[in-house]
Amino acid sequence: MKGTSREAVWWPGGGTGTLGMTGKMTTAVLLVTLLCLPHAPATARIEDRAFWYSQAKGHIEDILAARRASNGYAKNVILFVGDGMGISTVTAGRILKGQREGQSGEEYRLSFEKFPYVALAKTYNIDAQIGDSSACATALMCGVKANVNTLGLDHRGKFEDCMSSYTAGVTSIIDWAQNHGKSTGIVTNTRITHGTPSALYARSPSRYWEDDAKIPDHSHSSCKDIARQLVEDEPGKNINVLMGGGRRHWLPLTDFDREERNQRGRRTDGRNLLDDWVRDKKARDLNAEYVWNKAQFDKVDPRHTDYLLGIFGYSHLDFEVDRNKGPLGDPSLVEMTVKAIQILRKNPRGFFLMVEAGRIDHAHHHNNARRALEEIAVLDDVVQNALNITSVKDTLIVLTADHSHVFTVGGDNTPRGHPITGLDTEISDMDGKPYTTLLYGNGPGYAHTTPTGRHDLTGFNTQDINFVQQAAVPRKYETHGGEDVPVYAIGPGSHLFSGTVEQTYIAHAIAHAACIAEDNSHCEKPFGDDACAAAPGPCPSPDLPTSTWPSSAHNGGR
Repeated sequence: MKGTSREAVWWPGGGTGTLGMTGKMTTAVLLVTLLCLPHAPATARIEDRAFWYSQAKGHIEDILAARRASNGYAKNVILFVGDGMGISTVTAGRILKGQREGQSGEEYRLSFEKFPYVALAKTYNIDAQIGDSSACATALMCGVKANVNTLGLDHRGKFEDCMSSYTAGVTSIIDWAQNHGKSTGIVTNTRITHGTPSALYARSPSRYWEDDAKIPDHSHSSCKDIARQLVEDEPGKNINVLMGGGRRHWLPLTDFDREERNQRGRRTDGRNLLDDWVRDKKARDLNAEYVWNKAQFDKVDPRHTDYLLGIFGYSHLDFEVDRNKGPLGDPSLVEMTVKAIQILRKNPRGFFLMVEAGRIDHAHHHNNARRALEEIAVLDDVVQNALNITSVKDTLIVLTADHSHVFTVGGDNTPRGHPITGLDTEISDMDGKPYTTLLYGNGPGYAHTTPTGRHDLTGFNTQDINFVQQAAVPRKYETHGGEDVPVYAIGPGSHLFSGTVEQTYIAHAIAHAACIAEDNSHCEKPFGDDACAAAPGPCPSPDLPTSTWPSSAHNGGR
């Protein structure tokens, strides 16, 4: 709500609405008009009974149309992951964006909330009631539950036990897609070696082994770090598009970072993996580019680029509200996603792309709700831009979260349209102090920090971008939540996403919809088959020659 003034407006028939910066004159004109027309025919309030009936009818029609369109097979798949995006985060993000657009907010719909199919996914891990990102990502993208802080391993993989990873490794959606000749990509605003993206290509007993310096001495010669697996091993070395942050895990201790010039790399093996990535692509005669700032990124021509590595930050990329948008800054998550699609869609066999809005999670860990919600607004824009340049006739889009957070939206009959990042309209009936609509169960915003109890927020600008919400239990960092997370889907195969499911189900449902599963007998239909001919998506053809996809951009699979 930065820079926005809002006024309550009484509407005929009861209830309140809000106006933005149109000002008091608009309000006055509205009220005068109403007073001067006492005998005018009564006009139904926008949210009368007819409105809700009409809205429901339209939604039913949309669902029925979507059901028909969800038949067939997905040539392309885009998986969006809002890291830490629980249902309360979606609700608050929806209201914030709606209020920013001049609405009361509650009635607003984010782009992915318009998807016709929704499910709930259970996020526990093999050994944990409350999941962590790496194990949840393994479930989500490998189809197998894992132990906390491990990635790309099944139940046999034990945290920091190098030897356990030898037999526990599993494959991911990216493996499956590459094995079927599809192009693949990862876009994130976290480090590319972080917990969520690395589950797609690495098999590690510790999510923290992002570079070799993190691996214990006794395991140093036995287990590869995550960054090295990405550059050297399959499927990592065959991923067409990789964009995110984390240069520190690619550079040796002897090298200073190009952007943060007082920071060195963290690798102890003396290797510069950025150079190694470039050398590998040149050795294979591939059309590849490495970029590290926005100016270089903007010059990349998707028509002539088949492999793109963009590592734009020393660590994570900045939150969108803090991002340097200049030529030496970073591209936005929207820009990275659009360019990734432009590169990947050249493959006639299709593509798989995972896009992570990872900084939602980081803001929540600091009880900084405003930044978390700003990242939801970014994710909404990313999804809408992806929809604009793809077709739901051949592209399955799934959006979900790896886990939730202990984040709540609450109040005592808080009025419609009240600023979502503001104080509730009522004060506590116990200590007589105000409280915010958005609160946390634990974290650094612990509320009872004064001798007289909870800190008094009177006079605080709770809508400031740096405001830290109050929390009930003190912790250095706020924790994840254990409730189910939403799964939204649209496009071919989207009807598979309904009900309450294990998080592991999502990977298998995607594979089924895209015909990249272990058993694809449901896809083996001749072109003349009635069911296939009626489907909006392309019928898979086992006879499509690989040569139709330029060899310089073809993914070598396992």
